[in-house]
Amino acid sequence: MLAKHMDQKANNVDHARVAEFVRKIRERVGRVVVGQDVVVERTLIALFTGGHLLLQGVPGLAKTLLVSVLSRSIDLHFMRIQFTIDLLPSDILGSEILDQRTSEFRTRKGPIFTNLLLADEINRAAPKVQGALLEAMQERKVTIGDETFLLPAPFLVIATQNPIEQSGTFELPEAQLDRFMLCHRLQYPTHEEEREVLKRNIGLGIERRDGGAIVQTEFDVLEKEPVGHADDLIMAMEAVNSVYVSDTFVEHIVQLVNDTRKHPQLELGCSPRAGISLIKASRARALIQGRDFVTPDDLFALAADVILHRVRLTYEAVADGFTSQQILDEILARRVS
Repeated sequence: MLAKHMDQKANNVDHARVAEFVRKIRERVGRVVVGQDVVVERTLIALFTGGHLLLQGVPGLAKTLLVSVLSRSIDLHFMRIQFTIDLLPSDILGSEILDQRTSEFRTRKGPIFTNLLLADEINRAAPKVQGALLEAMQERKVTIGDETFLLPAPFLVIATQNPIEQSGTFELPEAQLDRFMLCHRLQYPTHEEEREVLKRNIGLGIERRDGGAIVQTEFDVLEKEPVGHADDLIMAMEAVNSVYVSDTFVEHIVQLVNDTRKHPQLELGCSPRAGISLIKASRARALIQGRDFVTPDDLFALAADVILHRVRLTYEAVADGFTSQQILDEILARRVS
């Protein structure tokens, strides 16, 4: 009976079309961004599930370039906000302005009214501005003056964050961190990947413009023609919801989340949203990997990105030199045994 129900759900989804859609996006991104296959997978997971994504890493790791090429690969409205210390909430949400001709207030919508919002260096803005983003991320609506406006569908925030030890940064509050389904930490490229980055950059030329010329960057060679449209994205989102999740898999997630709440070296454990995010992300990863069912591999591959930004070590654990990753590895090892 279960197999018949699964077949009926699967028949409503064109898996070949979804697989081709994923292949085209990966190919388009690969023409500009060297390596970073895991990061590309995480962005697709966020896109296919409607979850928000936080990319953390030092400047220069192509975080902004990756999101830019992704936005151009799909026919979605894209906006970018560069977060700075003097940014105001109205710069993101919009504001009411007085029309001099009619002497009436009218609403000017901000850049948050888009499908894909790149919040660049989000932790360089003051906490008040970061909080202004919270309602939009949580409820997908914003309030300007006395009016509440729904945001476009889909609405996705991909934020980049510099390490909090860097000058001029603020730590994101726990409530906002919990709204990000995934937080992926980017690493430096390998020796071979960095060589390829340099070789590609050497091949960039100059562009003549307005009687002068400018030296091209990777942003100047991004292709504008999308490889997919809204219908392809909707099909992928439907395909994610058709991926089978067993009761055993759900039980593993419940136990994992509860382990973070009981661990003596963790002051703050995961909320139920972590378990929801793990299931959604696992279904999307299974789809991207060409499966219509989740496996423990999906759980182990995504656990760090879903859990680490949601937990906080005790002061004693920090003083003893422990890291959140070590604690998570210990919990996962117990789950395997």
